[in-house]
Amino acid sequence: MIETLLSDLGNVLLTFDNGLFFRALAGRSRLKAPEIERVALENVDLAVLFEKGAISEIDFYRNAKELFAAEAEFGEFFALYCDVFTLNPPVLDLYRRLRSKVKMVLVSSTDVMRWTFIKRRFPELLIFDAYALSFDIGAMKPDPLVYREALGLVGGRPETAVFVDDLAE
Repeated sequence: MIETLLSDLGNVLLTFDNGLFFRALAGRSRLKAPEIERVALENVDLAVLFEKGAISEIDFYRNAKELFAAEAEFGEFFALYCDVFTLNPPVLDLYRRLRSKVKMVLVSSTDVMRWTFIKRRFPELLIFDAYALSFDIGAMKPDPLVYREALGLVGGRPETAVFVDDLAE
């Protein structure tokens, strides 16, 4: 019997499109959106460090601003960077119905700025018993540490848990 639901955030509860960020930032850069996307993919290690909480918001901003040749102040940059999400109501409705039946943990590889934005923009998502977030844990999915931490937050057992994600790995 399933006692614990672990759920990813991106492309499960919220859809996201980083292309929105690339296109918006292109208006504040000498690079066009496809070039910004290429640079982001070539420098994905910067995003990984940020999502693991290994670098600060200001360090991420300074590095990204330079890589993307962007002329955007800190607040403006993060407003563009974070505004890439859309709520997925059917999944939220399902989780609301499951809430009284299982322990629920949100498990996400995300950074502190996007998580802060999501909590403010989508407070209806704050229905979980616990939150296992990469920037707090210092690891990202699919590292087994993430799932152990998530289960530990609610006293869950692997044999009675299910994980919902949009990625096979």
